[in-house]
This record gives sequence, structure tokens and C-alpha cells, in this order.
Amino acid sequence: MPAETRLNPDSSLSMLQQTPFTRFWCARVASSIAFQMQAVAVGWQIYALTGSAWYLGLVGLAQFLPMLMLTLVVGHVADRYDRRMVARVCQVVEGLGAAALALGSFNDWQCKESILATVFVMGAARAFEGPTMQALVPGLVPVTLLSRALAWSASANQTATIIGPALGGLLYAAGPTTVYATVSALFLTASIFIALIRGDHPTPRREPPSLQSLFAGIAYIRRHPAILGAISLDLFAVLLGGATALLPIYARDILMTGAWGLGLLRSAPAIGALAMSVYLARHPLRRRVGRIMFASVAIFGLATIVFALSTSFFLSLVSLVFLGAADVISVVIRTSLVQMETPDEMRGRVSAVNFMFIGTSNQLGEFESGATAALFGTVAAALIGGIGTLIVVAAWMRLFPQLVSRDTLEG
Repeated sequence: MPAETRLNPDSSLSMLQQTPFTRFWCARVASSIAFQMQAVAVGWQIYALTGSAWYLGLVGLAQFLPMLMLTLVVGHVADRYDRRMVARVCQVVEGLGAAALALGSFNDWQCKESILATVFVMGAARAFEGPTMQALVPGLVPVTLLSRALAWSASANQTATIIGPALGGLLYAAGPTTVYATVSALFLTASIFIALIRGDHPTPRREPPSLQSLFAGIAYIRRHPAILGAISLDLFAVLLGGATALLPIYARDILMTGAWGLGLLRSAPAIGALAMSVYLARHPLRRRVGRIMFASVAIFGLATIVFALSTSFFLSLVSLVFLGAADVISVVIRTSLVQMETPDEMRGRVSAVNFMFIGTSNQLGEFESGATAALFGTVAAALIGGIGTLIVVAAWMRLFPQLVSRDTLEG
């Protein structure tokens, strides 16, 4: 148990009163706000430069490729070295990348190629940061509070996702330089919070690198059908149903709004997700978690269909709120399954594989949405994605009956 807190695991006190976890939560908020602000600025700027849905898709691909290429290395690093140091280095690199985008915009030599190249480098740093931050959580709280800590961790991300896009859209009125400079400062702030985490942290095992150790995370997931089903369901459902890459097109060409409207649209899923994650932090899921997960993904697909067909700004916001609330349920279930059933010496490698699935469903999903929109049109692409999500839910219920019948997170 961390040295900085001696709270009773059964205490009703807030999770945020535990000092190490509070600092982690603040770092997570700062880093996530920075990432969301960057997404708004990059999306709006590159669409203004190109007017192309294809290039919006390439932004997602530029973030996904480093994650795909580095997954095995990321997990091994997270299990061999101090996870706090790994996270700090990644956040500093992301801060420098944002500073480079600010400098390019200020000097007016920014182009689509320079944006994609910088996003690629920042994506590589994020590929290390994400799994490492996930693997940090179990060491910050007693095991009896882990499910609540994971829900609070999700709430940190969603809090940032509400604030970040709206703030990014507002600051973009002063130009992209202002947004990128703020993003850089936030990433550096996150690294300071991680540096302040103290406590009794086990010394990482320095097992010699080998193919077996590199692939240990994949092997572990394959041996646990419930985990495999949960993360693959998220992969294919959000890969098909994720329409966030199309939000700049919806904002400007369909809903007839500006950068402020884009910021609100990007914030809407996080409003629903934040409300749901706070509820789950106070009322952890205890029964029928498998059925609840499939139901939530089905709602995600239905909300995507409503958003695809909507021409009302208000209806679009409401559908995105429901989409976010449904999505966070599957996120908490999947993350809890991974962390509760994985030994600490393997959490980095398992979290890296899990994070790759998350990144695949988000960044590659953005590429898929952009490419599909370029071929069939924006509305058709989002509609096809929502219908595809419902088909995936039905298929996975037959492929993974043990996940459907899963009763508790503890198995």
C-alpha cells in the first residue's frame, strides 16, 4: 500500500483523498485535456488546409501506426523500468511536439505534412504513456478500492474530454498557436504531477528480453476468453461505430456551425461518459457484467445511427451524450477485467496490448471513417458504422458465450 496514505480500504472517504492517486488523477486530467485540445486544433487546421476527409483520416492513422508498431516494446519497457519515469518522459516529448506545432503555426510555415509528421512522433510517445499510466493505478490504491479507482480514472479522462475540446475550440479563435502553446504547457504540468508521486513501489523485474517475454501479454489475453472477448468487442464495435473523425465535416457542412460547435460536439460524448463513470465509481458493477457490457455496446451503435441521420445540432449533442455514457461502461468493465486478473509483473505488457486495442478502435476507426466518407459520403459512412456495431454485438454474443454469462468482474 502506498506510504503516503493509510486510509481504511472500506472507508467511505473519496478516492481523491488518497494522495498518490490524487496526483495521478491530476496528471491524467492535464494530459487528457492537452490531447483533446490538440485533436480539435489539428482536425480544424488540417481540414482548413486541405478541405479533405481523407486527410482527417490520415491524422488518425498517424496516431495509430506508432501504437501498432511499438506495442510489444511498450509493454516490456513498462514492466522493466520505473513506470513513473516512463510516463514523465512521454509527457515531456508530447509537450515538445506541441511546442513544435505552435512554432510552425506562429511562423506560418505549417503544412499538412509537418502536422502529420509531428502527430506521428507524439503518437509514439502516447503509445508508451497510455499503457504505463494504466499499469500504475493498481499500485496506488488498496486492491479493495481498485474498481472504484479505475472508474475515477475513467472520469478523469472524461472530465478532460469535456473541458479540452470546448477550450480548444474557444482558444482556436485566437489562432492555432495559442492552442498548441497551451497544450504544451499542460503536458509538462502532467509530467510534474507524476514526478510528485511517492510511495512504496516494487522494483521492476529485469528479466532478460526474449520473444517469449515480448509476447507474454498476447499469450495471457488468449488464455482468458472473457478478456479477449471484451477487448475485441470494443475493437470492432468502435472501429465501425466511431464517427469522431467526421465531426469537423458535420460541424461545418451539415450542422452549419463553427469551431465552437465542433468543440461542443467533441465534448458531448464525454458529458455522458463522465456522468456514467462517476455513477460507477459510487456504485461499482457487481452482477451480470457480461450482459451489461453487450447492452451498452448495442446502445452505442444505436446512438451512432441517430447521430448519423441527425441534422439538428441539439439532437446530435444528445445522441453523442448517450453514446459516451454507453461507451464508458464497456471501458470500465474491460479495464477492470484486465487489471484485476493480471499479476503486477505483467501489467505493462497486458496493458500495452489492451491499449493497442483501444487505439485501434479510436485512431484506426477515425481512418476508416474518413476513408469511408471519402468513398460513400459523410452520412452514409456514419450510418454504416452504427449498423456494423449492432452486427458485431450479435456476432460476439455467439462467439463468446462465456462473456455473456460473466456475472462478476472478479470472475
